[in-house]
Amino acid sequence: MSDADIGVLLADDQQLMRESFRALIDVSPGFTAVGEAGDGAEAVRLARQHRPDVVLMDVRMPRMDGIEATRQICAAPDTSAVRVLILTTFDLDEYVYAALRAGASGFLVKDGSAADLLTGIRVVAGGDALLAPRITRRLISAFARQAQPQSQSQALDTITDREREVLALIARGRSNQEIAEELFVTVGTLKTHIGRLLHKLGARDRAQLVITAYESGLITPGSA
Repeated sequence: MSDADIGVLLADDQQLMRESFRALIDVSPGFTAVGEAGDGAEAVRLARQHRPDVVLMDVRMPRMDGIEATRQICAAPDTSAVRVLILTTFDLDEYVYAALRAGASGFLVKDGSAADLLTGIRVVAGGDALLAPRITRRLISAFARQAQPQSQSQALDTITDREREVLALIARGRSNQEIAEELFVTVGTLKTHIGRLLHKLGARDRAQLVITAYESGLITPGSA
């Protein structure tokens, strides 16, 4: 693997699915498959061994499912920089919220195109978050109902009013360009605000900011 390549670990209990993903990775410039795991426990072990840029993580696997594997990978100091892209067969999967809360940076359905998968890997490897078009804000809101909101003063007392505005718009699914236009700031200025939010709230990426916005009570499920 060259220094420029994105290292990808494949975790899926179906061998045929792993082989299909590996074939795609192997023929795609800029990507290298660094290993394959048939269950969550093996995914955790291989993530520690290879330190990939991205783990393509199936949700339903034996011994340890993808949610727990994601939690362990994202929480461990030696693999905290590893990004996890969750893959599932179901576009209305009950694990969407749990996966994001565990630290996943993205979520895609397996029946998407090869181009979408490679784009998703690049986006997540670059430090941003990714949700499949069919995994809507409405769905995240529905699963956020399961969480008990924290006090806003506890979660958000370190951020400014402008940063609070930015956070609310991120949670509502606005793009950087849309937020910049709504707040009458440049995209560069907006990125500075987002960087400060990530630092102050201890968030890995945009997906974690969405979770924080809901769990703090800043955004309520189903709100406009």
